[in-house]
Amino acid sequence: MSKMQQVLELAHEMGVIRAKDAEAKGIHPEYLKRLEQQGLLIRSARGLYTFTEAEITKSHSFVEAAKRVPHGIICLLSALSFYELTTQAPFEVWLTISQKARAPKEDILPLRIVYMSGQALESGIEEHEIEGVRVRVYSVAKTVVDCFKFRNKIGLDVAIEALRSGTRERHCSIDEIWHYAKICRMQNVMRPYLESLR
Repeated sequence: MSKMQQVLELAHEMGVIRAKDAEAKGIHPEYLKRLEQQGLLIRSARGLYTFTEAEITKSHSFVEAAKRVPHGIICLLSALSFYELTTQAPFEVWLTISQKARAPKEDILPLRIVYMSGQALESGIEEHEIEGVRVRVYSVAKTVVDCFKFRNKIGLDVAIEALRSGTRERHCSIDEIWHYAKICRMQNVMRPYLESLR
C-alpha cells in the first residue's frame, strides 16, 4: 500500500486526521498536503485534515476542536448548542482549558477559549462519540452553572434561557444544578433563579 493510500485509509477511518497522527504512523505530513491539492482531503485547521467524503454532522466543528485541542472541553454556548438548549448558533467553538494550559494558535478553526481550574474544570465532563471521535462536553447541569458564572461573556438572558430549558425539558434536575453551583461557588448568584423554579 502506498503512503497516499495509507493516509486516505487513516483519514477514512478517523474522519478527521492530524498531521501528528500521520507522523506517528511514519507518514510525512507532505502526503497530507499532496492529497489536499488533489482534492481528496480538506484542510480544516492548521495540521488538521478531513476526508472529503466523510459524513459531516452539524457537530463537526466539535470533532475538529477535540482533535485540535485534545485537553479541551466543549462548554457554554457550544455545549448548549450540542444539547439543543439554545436558539443561538455560535460561529466559534467554546472550549474550556486549564489555566495552566497554553491556548492554541488558530488560523482557520474559530475557537473561544475559557480558562478554569480545580474542580470547576474537572467536574461534570461527559464523553460523547461524534463522527467516531471521542469529544468531551460538560453535562447540562454543569453548563447551566457555567452560563451563570460567565454571564458577563455570554449574557444573563442566555444563562436564564439555559436554566429554564435544562429543567423544563428534564435534561437535569435542580439538585444537579445546585451540586455544580456549590463546586463553582455560584450559590448566591443562582439561588434566586433556582427558587423561582421550585
